[in-house]
Amino acid sequence: MSDQAPRLAALHATAFDAPWDAAAFADLLAGPGVFVVESEAGFILMRAVADEAEILTLAVRPDARGRGEGGRLTAEGVAEAAERGAHRVFLEVADDNASALAVYRRAGFEEAGRRLRYYARADGSRRDAMLLTLNLTGRLP
Repeated sequence: MSDQAPRLAALHATAFDAPWDAAAFADLLAGPGVFVVESEAGFILMRAVADEAEILTLAVRPDARGRGEGGRLTAEGVAEAAERGAHRVFLEVADDNASALAVYRRAGFEEAGRRLRYYARADGSRRDAMLLTLNLTGRLP
């Protein structure tokens, strides 16, 4: 395993209550079309296959939040996906994650659906996943 997977897992652990481990990142990074855009403060992990891309996760260190880093990483990731031939980008985000929703809405993502009670919380509650999409080549059918 390269040093990239443990590094991403360590940063992910600072940003999420249920972080992914290094093995999960290693598996994802070995998959087709998977790429990462990193900065000192965070990263975005994406997969681009054929004409579609998916944001797998976006993590920004808590001490770096509120400074536009999530937006910069999203813009760089979307640009890379477009260079790889993506016409549309998808993601899932918890409906109560206001800061992430703000980043994605500023980037132009729109709600395309929901997965009801998708995310489990430590207190036993569940939250919907909002499915967001961004069309990169104008109106798609």
